[in-house]
Amino acid sequence: MELQGKVIAALPERSGVSQRGEWKSQDFVVETHDAQYPRKLVFTVFGIDRLQRFNIQVGQEVLVAFDIDAHEWNGRWFNDVRAYDVRQVDPAQYSAQPAPQAAPFEPQASAAAPQAAPQSAPVAAASPATEAGEATEDLPF
Repeated sequence: MELQGKVIAALPERSGVSQRGEWKSQDFVVETHDAQYPRKLVFTVFGIDRLQRFNIQVGQEVLVAFDIDAHEWNGRWFNDVRAYDVRQVDPAQYSAQPAPQAAPFEPQASAAAPQAAPQSAPVAAASPATEAGEATEDLPF
């Protein structure tokens, strides 16, 4: 998946040592440019080489390519958003493109028209009694 926006925060770098050696990761927050409801996404860049190659700075316009995965810990589930590619976008290029406008919600004509209440079947009148005093049945068999 991809998302374009402006980097609004760089969280502290985390590091450690595993069996494979030293590792580093850092979380960043990017905000989209949706006119009415801008969205924010926290993504993680894992690896010393990627952190150096992407060189993400607060205030940059970026296009983030990421994968979403979930993991369980102590009976709770957490989402993990890992960026595998981050590219800088020219802010002038973004401002030259008009922001996509969401179409206003308009219900369909069939949904707007009230449904007529279903009419109940007419109640059958009591059948006249036969000469023997029994009711006649209206069965086809």
